[in-house]
Amino acid sequence: MPVHIDQERLVHELETLASFSDAPAPAVTRVVFSKADLESRAYLERLFREAGLAIRKDPVGNTFARWIGGAEPELAAVGTGSHTDAIPHAGRYDGTVGVLGGLEAIRGLQRAGFRPRRSIEVLAFTSEEPTRFGIGCLGSRLLSSSLAPETADRLKDGEGSTLEEIRKTAGFCGSLADVALPQGYYHAFVELHIEQGPLLERAKIPLGIVSAIAAPATLKISVEGAGGHAGGVLMPDRHDAFLAAAEIALAAEAAARATGALDSVATTGVCHVFPGAVNSIPSRTTLEIDVRDTDLARRDSIIKAIGDACTDTAESRQVQVRLEIINADAPAQSSPLVVEALRASCSEAQLEFISMVSRAYHDSLFMSRIVPQGMLFIPCRNGYSHRPDEYASPEDIARGVQVLASTLSRLAA
Repeated sequence: MPVHIDQERLVHELETLASFSDAPAPAVTRVVFSKADLESRAYLERLFREAGLAIRKDPVGNTFARWIGGAEPELAAVGTGSHTDAIPHAGRYDGTVGVLGGLEAIRGLQRAGFRPRRSIEVLAFTSEEPTRFGIGCLGSRLLSSSLAPETADRLKDGEGSTLEEIRKTAGFCGSLADVALPQGYYHAFVELHIEQGPLLERAKIPLGIVSAIAAPATLKISVEGAGGHAGGVLMPDRHDAFLAAAEIALAAEAAARATGALDSVATTGVCHVFPGAVNSIPSRTTLEIDVRDTDLARRDSIIKAIGDACTDTAESRQVQVRLEIINADAPAQSSPLVVEALRASCSEAQLEFISMVSRAYHDSLFMSRIVPQGMLFIPCRNGYSHRPDEYASPEDIARGVQVLASTLSRLAA
């Protein structure tokens, strides 16, 4: 069944969505429950309604837009979607291609006269990015019962406001206990996403079918040393919290490299130094370290090595070090049901594809705990993501949506 994808309209909608931002173009900053985020949600809802989709929003703001289209309502639906929040000074394609691409896939099926046996639903997840509350995939964690509702509501942003306070102010009321999806809600789930890496572009291959999603962990390390005047305290007498933290950050890098596996990565992305004056010895430093691997045991061995480095550094530099594991999630394997549908759709369209691992983690990681899931990657220029020059070509986006539409029709037939 030929499905026409309106490439020009989709690109225009991506550009419009990018305009809801707290940073000037081409950068996009859209932190969850900010004014820009709420405006972007209103825009999406208008598009969903124009397509004749039934909209439902849960207490954390996950938004479901369902096309019934004559389907049998008692059957589990087929889901697709991603997120639209964006870290500070990011790009316009991360997540948004999966949400607006999912909508255009449905519109293409509608234009083609397809009548699904199962309803097809676009899901816009809340807070895939950890920017505001320090934990990623907030909406999908709650949907999959991977995060306790009471724990989630106590999460705080940088100003000390709780998730419960912020979401209710944004208009999302009710108990977070009602967010979890019931057993069998979805028959399958497919997420379209930019690769956020350079492999597809380098290989000149238009599509990647994800076989597994790497296991992420987030560590918070607090170092307490002794402050003092930069000129008055001699070097032998110092207990510099920043230099101790720097040793730990280098140990994290060394631990990831030591596995010998390309899938092992460790990133120290946050470093707060107190008091932050050029003429004052740092008395307190906080690090946040991201550790990922497709192999759970290997990932955990890196975490152990970082813990050992904390102990050694505390002793050698005579500082206090506290290690807190914020989250340590298991990897996800893609469902054969969804992978086979993606493969068949690529072959039908005579589009080349490769099997690949997602080293970035996505909402699909948590959806895999409650539904057969798979992901489809399209190339992004130079592999750039989470930066203003993130870019996916209209042609690559349209190809991805074409295959997504075909895959949804197979799963929903």
